[in-house]
Amino acid sequence: MNLRADWHFRGLVHQSTDDGVLDRLSAGGVTAYIGFDPTAASLHLGGLLQICNLRRLQLAGNRPIALAGGGTGLIGDPSFKDAERPLLTQDRLEANLAGIRAQLERLLDFSPSAGSSRAMLLNNADWLTTMPLTDFLRDVGKHFTVNQMVAKESVRSRLDREDVGLSFTEFSYMLLQAYDFLRLNIDHDCTLQLGGSDQWGNITMGAELVRKVTGRAAAGLTSPLLLRPDGRKYGKSEGGNDRVWLDPAMTSPFALHQFLLNSEDELTPSLLRFFTFLDHETISDLDDAVVREPQSRRAQRALANAVVAMVHGDEAARNSERAGEALFSETIAELDEATLLEVVADAPSSTMAREVVRAGVDPVDALVLTGLATSKGEARRFIEQGGVYVNNRRLGADERIGLSMALHDRYLVLRRGRRQLHLVVVS
Repeated sequence: MNLRADWHFRGLVHQSTDDGVLDRLSAGGVTAYIGFDPTAASLHLGGLLQICNLRRLQLAGNRPIALAGGGTGLIGDPSFKDAERPLLTQDRLEANLAGIRAQLERLLDFSPSAGSSRAMLLNNADWLTTMPLTDFLRDVGKHFTVNQMVAKESVRSRLDREDVGLSFTEFSYMLLQAYDFLRLNIDHDCTLQLGGSDQWGNITMGAELVRKVTGRAAAGLTSPLLLRPDGRKYGKSEGGNDRVWLDPAMTSPFALHQFLLNSEDELTPSLLRFFTFLDHETISDLDDAVVREPQSRRAQRALANAVVAMVHGDEAARNSERAGEALFSETIAELDEATLLEVVADAPSSTMAREVVRAGVDPVDALVLTGLATSKGEARRFIEQGGVYVNNRRLGADERIGLSMALHDRYLVLRRGRRQLHLVVVS
């Protein structure tokens, strides 16, 4: 199946400067680029879509360029931001770029064996930080009017607000990004820029600059932004404050797996199309599973396994799935200590003296002390009904909780019903 058919099936096209872009990509031989913002030491899940798009282009015989924004990162893209972002120091920027490079090299083929489709990783600091200001104003700034720049929606949305303005630093960002496209066109015959729909204004400025300076055609193609049902951008944690990162030190493979496993049913079909390379028949079957058997979460599990395997490797995906299953099975006892603590990280916890546990704890008292029951009477009823578990093993009515039950000699995972967990740390 050619790239045009695949991208339309996946819903990856939001805007394009001309309809022939996808046909040229399907034929192969196009050099295309996407810029990556280095404001953190890792890319996040929201940016994974663009990496996948570059990978799809490469698999279709095109050459992808991943452009790290070492120069533009010193300025900060104002597009649809509520306020100006703090400027990065050079040292922080270099550290961030190093982390991003490692992630891109895992997902794109930079090896000589890729031939004419070999991916490139460039840094726009190489030209933006060395070009004299007067040359930039003469060679780039003269091609655009302030009226034209102010008309861009990403800029207008800030200017229309009385509580926050737009600095000249941020205002110049679109010219810097436009110059990126021009340099890549001249130096590497790059004729296409891709990005999210919030980059449309910047992308069209770049295509126009290429046309005005070189006389050659340049194109832009954007993908839709992925929003959760409540309107939040996809890729943030449940609280909405922390992003889900691709760096395993910032978001563990298990946490990424759980985040995807808990994706809303309404969003899962799009996520399967955007973030996986599963074939169309498999995705359509998983679409049906969302409708027919939503309780099985088969589609979400396929999504989680595919993404974690792509980002962190097959073993990480298998371990993450196993750890998730252990959360509600007796195999929790097989987890190493670090994984166990990660699995129960969201559960409330308390400590209990080792001498007390060694002597044996009345489960009725344990349920009340941990808040899993509001009274001893309620606790007894839960136990008699078979709804109380220690380390996912059902607790008998006459059993006491002892030290021999502790995982790694210090952890007791108490559970009431399906979801009420509490971690007891034996001290």
